[in-house]
Amino acid sequence: MIEQGDRWTRRGVRAAALGYLGVLLVVPLALLVVDAFRDGPLAFGAALASPAARHAAFLTLWTAALTALVNAFMGTLTAYVLVRYDFTGKTLLESVLDLPLALPTLVSGVMLLAVVGRQGPVGAWLDRALGVRIAYTPVGIVLALLFVTLPFVVRLVEPALREMDREPEHAAATLGASPRTIFFSVTLPAIRPAVSAGALLSFARAIGEFGAIVIIAGNLPHKTQTAAIYVLGEIESENQRGASAMSVAMLATAFALTALVDRVQGEPRGRAR
Repeated sequence: MIEQGDRWTRRGVRAAALGYLGVLLVVPLALLVVDAFRDGPLAFGAALASPAARHAAFLTLWTAALTALVNAFMGTLTAYVLVRYDFTGKTLLESVLDLPLALPTLVSGVMLLAVVGRQGPVGAWLDRALGVRIAYTPVGIVLALLFVTLPFVVRLVEPALREMDREPEHAAATLGASPRTIFFSVTLPAIRPAVSAGALLSFARAIGEFGAIVIIAGNLPHKTQTAAIYVLGEIESENQRGASAMSVAMLATAFALTALVDRVQGEPRGRAR
């Protein structure tokens, strides 16, 4: 009787979890795909082939890719400094680092606009001295994406650095290797899966960003309109098919990236076995 009760308990827990995921995740995703293809594959392709849709998709992809590359470099550098060095204000910096994850992205956009907008101190100086504008340009998009995705690489690389075996580093130093050689030949290969996973997560997160971008870059078709903002415009124009088609394209990209992240993070475990 006890074993039978345990079996029914396991089944109940499993059914509750799968039902919850189905209602919140699987069903909405499936209905979105059905809606995108309700007029057939040709109509789906036509919705994505419009000039505005193609420009929004291309702008989204290259700004997200640039964000991921910068994060891979600066995020790794930041994590290395936080793990390997002690300095005044380190605890405060660790706390502030997660702020972009806690803030509503609209607030993040307002913060950036207050700094680099035409009325902000940095933005006004750049405009006056160099004739350079950041707000309402693709540069503003990249800046917003860098801000909201800042913690991803750092928070994945930090534990990798703490857990890595430092004996190879000490051995290389004993043999006369320079700190630069040790980092690129010993340290970086050991943390590369974490760096790659963080960069991919940054890319995936950047693809779907909306709030910060719409504040600092606006919604200018063929200039600063990213894929997420394009979807909003199609909804407001009552073009449900166009909005669903772009949403499915973003969904497929994000799914492929998250699957790749899982594979990258699983590589060390696979080799260990």
